[in-house]
Amino acid sequence: MRIPVQAFALLLALPPLALAAAEPGLAGRWVVDLSSEPGKPYTQPMDLALQDDGSVTGSFYNSAIEGGRWKRDRGRLCASFRTSDGVGPYHTAVCLAGDRAEGQTWAEHRRFLFNWTATRAADGAP
Repeated sequence: MRIPVQAFALLLALPPLALAAAEPGLAGRWVVDLSSEPGKPYTQPMDLALQDDGSVTGSFYNSAIEGGRWKRDRGRLCASFRTSDGVGPYHTAVCLAGDRAEGQTWAEHRRFLFNWTATRAADGAP
């Protein structure tokens, strides 16, 4: 059976609804390693929900995600979003890398850019 080129093009243009539902990807609870000194662990929670419309909801560092978006492109599944500490915005980008997530957070008002990694939270973890 041959699929007409137009039908194939239409399939490619559709949002990746099935991908979001078929695999956990970035969705779920994560433990983000924000340690900056060896031997001094420092972690914070990240909870991501990837919506069918391409938006991201949830929280990071106990702050609600605002204006989040996710996309699968060029062989990667990534999300970007904004949170706030009440003083200024934190801009975060995160990509799935195997069984972990790799990200960075930029806070212009705090004058820092932080690279971090995350692992899935164990069942029952806060």
